[in-house]
Amino acid sequence: MQETQNNNGLDYNTAREKLAMPEYGRNVLKMVEMMKAEPDRSKRSAQARAVVKVMELLNPQVRSLDNFDHKLWDHLYLIAGEGLDVESPYPAPEASEFSTRPVPLPMKDERIKATHYGRNIERIINLLCTQPDGEVKTEMIRALAIYMRQQYLIWNKDSVSDETIFADIEKLSEYRLKVPEGIKLQQINSEANFSRPGVTSGFQQGGRNRGGFRKNKGRRK
Repeated sequence: MQETQNNNGLDYNTAREKLAMPEYGRNVLKMVEMMKAEPDRSKRSAQARAVVKVMELLNPQVRSLDNFDHKLWDHLYLIAGEGLDVESPYPAPEASEFSTRPVPLPMKDERIKATHYGRNIERIINLLCTQPDGEVKTEMIRALAIYMRQQYLIWNKDSVSDETIFADIEKLSEYRLKVPEGIKLQQINSEANFSRPGVTSGFQQGGRNRGGFRKNKGRRK
Protein backbone atom coordinates (compact mmCIF):
# COMPACT_ATOMS: atom_id res chain seq x y z
CA MET A 1 0.00 0.00 0.00
CA GLN A 2 1.37 3.35 -0.97
CA GLU A 3 1.43 5.85 1.88
CA THR A 4 0.96 9.56 1.40
CA GLN A 5 3.24 12.10 3.06
CA ASN A 6 2.83 15.84 3.44
CA ASN A 7 5.38 18.41 2.36
CA ASN A 8 7.29 17.94 5.62
CA GLY A 9 7.72 14.22 5.00
CA LEU A 10 5.41 13.28 7.89
CA ASP A 11 2.71 10.60 7.73
CA TYR A 12 -0.82 11.43 8.84
CA ASN A 13 -3.66 8.92 9.18
CA THR A 14 -6.02 11.40 7.51
CA ALA A 15 -3.98 11.08 4.31
CA ARG A 16 -3.90 7.27 4.39
CA GLU A 17 -6.28 4.67 3.10
CA LYS A 18 -9.27 4.14 5.41
CA LEU A 19 -9.02 1.00 7.53
CA ALA A 20 -11.67 -1.68 7.08
CA MET A 21 -11.30 -2.70 10.76
CA PRO A 22 -9.92 0.34 12.67
CA GLU A 23 -9.92 -1.51 16.00
CA TYR A 24 -6.92 -3.57 14.88
CA GLY A 25 -4.82 -0.67 13.67
CA ARG A 26 -2.62 -0.06 10.66
CA ASN A 27 0.18 -2.38 11.75
CA VAL A 28 -2.12 -5.37 11.45
CA LEU A 29 -3.05 -4.18 7.95
CA LYS A 30 0.64 -4.14 7.04
CA MET A 31 1.05 -7.66 8.42
CA VAL A 32 -1.91 -8.83 6.36
CA GLU A 33 -0.48 -7.24 3.20
CA MET A 34 2.86 -8.93 3.76
CA MET A 35 1.07 -12.22 4.37
CA LYS A 36 -0.90 -11.86 1.12
CA ALA A 37 2.33 -11.23 -0.76
CA GLU A 38 3.77 -14.61 0.35
CA PRO A 39 3.68 -16.89 -2.73
CA ASP A 40 3.81 -20.17 -0.79
CA ARG A 41 0.29 -21.11 0.37
CA SER A 42 1.39 -23.17 3.38
CA LYS A 43 3.62 -20.35 4.65
CA ARG A 44 0.86 -17.85 3.92
CA SER A 45 -1.58 -19.94 5.95
CA ALA A 46 0.85 -20.14 8.88
CA GLN A 47 1.26 -16.37 8.77
CA ALA A 48 -2.52 -15.96 8.70
CA ARG A 49 -2.84 -17.99 11.91
CA ALA A 50 -0.16 -15.82 13.52
CA VAL A 51 -1.97 -12.65 12.46
CA VAL A 52 -5.22 -13.94 13.97
CA LYS A 53 -3.41 -14.50 17.28
CA VAL A 54 -2.10 -10.93 17.18
CA MET A 55 -5.61 -9.67 16.45
CA GLU A 56 -6.90 -11.53 19.50
CA LEU A 57 -4.23 -9.91 21.69
CA LEU A 58 -5.00 -6.44 20.34
CA ASN A 59 -8.76 -6.85 20.71
CA PRO A 60 -9.19 -9.09 23.81
CA GLN A 61 -12.84 -8.10 24.31
CA VAL A 62 -13.66 -10.23 21.27
CA ARG A 63 -13.28 -13.26 23.54
CA SER A 64 -16.58 -12.38 25.19
CA LEU A 65 -18.38 -13.08 21.91
CA ASP A 66 -19.75 -16.46 20.93
CA ASN A 67 -17.50 -18.28 18.44
CA PHE A 68 -14.92 -15.49 18.78
CA ASP A 69 -12.30 -17.49 16.85
CA HIS A 70 -14.64 -17.63 13.87
CA LYS A 71 -15.24 -13.90 14.13
CA LEU A 72 -11.50 -13.20 14.19
CA TRP A 73 -11.03 -15.12 10.96
CA ASP A 74 -13.93 -13.21 9.41
CA HIS A 75 -12.22 -9.99 10.48
CA LEU A 76 -8.98 -11.18 8.87
CA TYR A 77 -10.80 -11.74 5.58
CA LEU A 78 -12.43 -8.33 5.82
CA ILE A 79 -9.06 -6.65 6.42
CA ALA A 80 -7.43 -8.56 3.58
CA GLY A 81 -10.26 -7.94 1.15
CA GLU A 82 -11.39 -10.37 -1.51
CA GLY A 83 -8.98 -12.94 -2.92
CA LEU A 84 -7.30 -14.14 0.29
CA ASP A 85 -6.27 -17.77 -0.26
CA VAL A 86 -5.25 -19.46 2.99
CA GLU A 87 -6.05 -22.66 4.87
CA SER A 88 -8.70 -21.41 7.25
CA PRO A 89 -10.74 -23.45 9.77
CA TYR A 90 -13.77 -21.46 8.61
CA PRO A 91 -15.16 -20.58 5.17
CA ALA A 92 -14.48 -17.13 3.84
CA PRO A 93 -17.32 -14.59 4.21
CA GLU A 94 -19.58 -14.03 1.22
CA ALA A 95 -18.38 -11.39 -1.23
CA SER A 96 -21.40 -9.21 -0.41
CA GLU A 97 -20.21 -8.89 3.21
CA PHE A 98 -17.12 -6.99 2.06
CA SER A 99 -19.23 -4.07 0.85
CA THR A 100 -22.26 -4.29 3.14
CA ARG A 101 -22.91 -1.08 5.04
CA PRO A 102 -24.64 -0.95 8.42
CA VAL A 103 -28.39 -0.39 8.24
CA PRO A 104 -29.00 3.20 9.40
CA LEU A 105 -31.25 3.60 12.42
CA PRO A 106 -34.45 5.50 11.67
CA MET A 107 -34.30 8.93 13.26
CA LYS A 108 -37.22 11.08 14.20
CA ASP A 109 -37.57 14.16 12.04
CA GLU A 110 -39.17 16.24 14.75
CA ARG A 111 -37.13 17.50 17.66
CA ILE A 112 -38.34 16.68 21.17
CA LYS A 113 -39.75 19.86 22.63
CA ALA A 114 -38.81 19.08 26.24
CA THR A 115 -36.21 16.35 26.73
CA HIS A 116 -36.89 15.93 30.45
CA TYR A 117 -40.46 14.85 29.62
CA GLY A 118 -39.70 12.78 26.53
CA ARG A 119 -41.47 12.10 23.25
CA ASN A 120 -44.12 9.79 24.74
CA ILE A 121 -45.47 12.65 26.84
CA GLU A 122 -45.90 14.69 23.68
CA ARG A 123 -47.82 11.79 22.09
CA ILE A 124 -50.11 11.50 25.10
CA ILE A 125 -50.77 15.24 25.03
CA ASN A 126 -51.57 15.09 21.31
CA LEU A 127 -53.98 12.24 22.01
CA LEU A 128 -55.67 14.17 24.82
CA CYS A 129 -56.20 17.10 22.46
CA THR A 130 -58.55 14.89 20.42
CA GLN A 131 -60.64 13.73 23.40
CA PRO A 132 -63.98 15.35 24.29
CA ASP A 133 -64.14 17.50 27.40
CA GLY A 134 -65.50 15.87 30.51
CA GLU A 135 -64.62 14.21 33.79
CA VAL A 136 -62.67 11.41 32.13
CA LYS A 137 -60.48 13.85 30.22
CA THR A 138 -59.95 15.93 33.36
CA GLU A 139 -58.76 12.88 35.31
CA MET A 140 -56.46 11.89 32.43
CA ILE A 141 -54.93 15.37 32.45
CA ARG A 142 -54.46 15.20 36.21
CA ALA A 143 -52.77 11.78 35.97
CA LEU A 144 -50.54 13.09 33.19
CA ALA A 145 -49.59 16.16 35.24
CA ILE A 146 -48.63 13.97 38.22
CA TYR A 147 -46.36 11.88 35.99
CA MET A 148 -44.85 14.96 34.35
CA ARG A 149 -44.09 16.43 37.76
CA GLN A 150 -42.23 13.23 38.67
CA GLN A 151 -40.21 13.41 35.42
CA TYR A 152 -39.50 17.09 36.05
CA LEU A 153 -38.10 16.35 39.51
CA ILE A 154 -35.83 13.61 38.16
CA TRP A 155 -33.91 16.16 36.10
CA ASN A 156 -34.56 19.26 38.19
CA LYS A 157 -34.11 18.67 41.90
CA ASP A 158 -35.93 21.87 42.88
CA SER A 159 -39.56 21.71 43.89
CA VAL A 160 -42.02 22.53 41.14
CA SER A 161 -45.44 24.12 41.43
CA ASP A 162 -48.61 22.70 39.91
CA GLU A 163 -48.88 25.84 37.82
CA THR A 164 -45.53 25.15 36.14
CA ILE A 165 -46.62 21.65 35.12
CA PHE A 166 -49.97 22.93 33.86
CA ALA A 167 -48.22 25.63 31.83
CA ASP A 168 -45.88 23.01 30.29
CA ILE A 169 -48.84 20.83 29.29
CA GLU A 170 -50.50 23.70 27.48
CA LYS A 171 -47.26 24.81 25.84
CA LEU A 172 -46.42 21.28 24.65
CA SER A 173 -49.90 21.04 23.15
CA GLU A 174 -49.31 24.35 21.38
CA TYR A 175 -52.23 25.63 23.46
CA ARG A 176 -54.72 23.23 21.90
CA LEU A 177 -55.19 21.65 25.33
CA LYS A 178 -56.40 23.76 28.25
CA VAL A 179 -55.98 22.44 31.77
CA PRO A 180 -59.33 22.75 33.57
CA GLU A 181 -59.50 25.15 36.49
CA GLY A 182 -59.46 23.68 39.97
CA ILE A 183 -57.20 20.67 39.27
CA LYS A 184 -54.96 19.92 42.24
CA LEU A 185 -52.12 17.42 42.27
CA GLN A 186 -51.52 15.12 45.20
CA GLN A 187 -48.86 16.14 47.69
CA ILE A 188 -45.39 14.66 47.27
CA ASN A 189 -44.10 12.59 50.16
CA SER A 190 -41.18 14.37 51.80
CA GLU A 191 -39.17 11.11 51.64
CA ALA A 192 -39.77 10.59 47.91
CA ASN A 193 -36.59 10.25 45.89
CA PHE A 194 -36.82 10.63 42.14
CA SER A 195 -33.54 9.19 40.83
CA ARG A 196 -32.20 9.67 37.35
CA PRO A 197 -31.75 6.62 35.10
CA GLY A 198 -28.30 5.02 35.13
CA VAL A 199 -27.69 5.91 31.48
CA THR A 200 -27.79 9.68 31.00
CA SER A 201 -26.76 9.87 27.33
CA GLY A 202 -27.97 13.05 25.69
CA PHE A 203 -28.60 14.83 29.00
CA GLN A 204 -26.39 17.07 31.06
CA GLN A 205 -25.91 16.73 34.77
CA GLY A 206 -27.27 19.46 37.02
CA GLY A 207 -28.89 22.67 35.89
CA ARG A 208 -32.47 23.88 35.92
CA ASN A 209 -35.37 23.92 33.49
CA ARG A 210 -33.45 22.05 30.78
CA GLY A 211 -36.48 21.75 28.54
CA GLY A 212 -36.65 25.47 27.93
CA PHE A 213 -39.86 26.02 29.88
CA ARG A 214 -39.71 28.78 32.44
CA LYS A 215 -41.77 28.72 35.56
CA ASN A 216 -44.98 30.64 35.02
CA LYS A 217 -45.55 32.10 38.46
CA GLY A 218 -48.92 33.51 39.35
CA ARG A 219 -50.72 31.80 36.48
CA ARG A 220 -53.25 30.20 38.77
CA LYS A 221 -54.40 30.99 42.22
